[in-house]
Amino acid sequence: MAVMDSLWLPRSTCGADCLPAASDRHVSRLIVAKRIAVTGAVLLLAALSVPVLALLPQRGLIRAQRALARSVLAGLGIKHSATGRIPQSGALLVANHVSWLDVIVILAHAPARLLAKREVRSWPLIGRLAATLGTVFVDRSRPKSLPSTVAEVRGNIAAGGVVAVFPEGTTWCGRMGGTFRPAMFQAAVDAGVPVVPVRLTFAQSGVVTTVAAFIGDETLLASLKRVLAARDLSISLRAHPKLHPAPCDSHPHAHTHSRRVLARAATAMVAA
Repeated sequence: MAVMDSLWLPRSTCGADCLPAASDRHVSRLIVAKRIAVTGAVLLLAALSVPVLALLPQRGLIRAQRALARSVLAGLGIKHSATGRIPQSGALLVANHVSWLDVIVILAHAPARLLAKREVRSWPLIGRLAATLGTVFVDRSRPKSLPSTVAEVRGNIAAGGVVAVFPEGTTWCGRMGGTFRPAMFQAAVDAGVPVVPVRLTFAQSGVVTTVAAFIGDETLLASLKRVLAARDLSISLRAHPKLHPAPCDSHPHAHTHSRRVLARAATAMVAA
């Protein structure tokens, strides 16, 4: 399985100039305080429930993560919606990457495990919760670990699971995006399961916004502050039609070609 050539550590061209200027599209301090209190309580309760969550069967865990994600979005005052046919089993879900909120809105609508960078595992509360929910962690600084990560994703989707990944490899502002890198598409090729491209769009009062973007050298706290203060923030998830890997043949580079074709097609669908 030749995937080493597709390891990436890309940098987004989005910077501070992509973020919105100060405006009146924010809520009062009282509402911000309420959002902090409610969201904090939800996360604390979830963290305390980890021992119970770990004992749940897969269906129960999916219901719990969906309820948790929706509670967090409600606590933050964010509306969300989904259109298209979201995969319920045996699929690789590939999405554009704008914000740390991407993970939450996907879990609110799809029965998916997530692929996340290794550093998330060490985050207080969130790391332990992510591991309990079956997150697959990838160390992008170690090329030799990539094949084993692809194999782990392949095993999950081949067994009927759904895994969500962000193949751009980094976050963009949402008005522009990057190219999907083909490495993780190899898992779908090897498992013989479809790829479902997903577009995440952020808006305020129906107008596309970059207020929730988490880009450049910005800290998570700075991004969180903007989200907490944002008025009428909504996130829409659009699932595009499935892409199916080409049938395998005897050509030595058939798999490499197939994953690259899938990555290009998914990029075009999401960008459109």
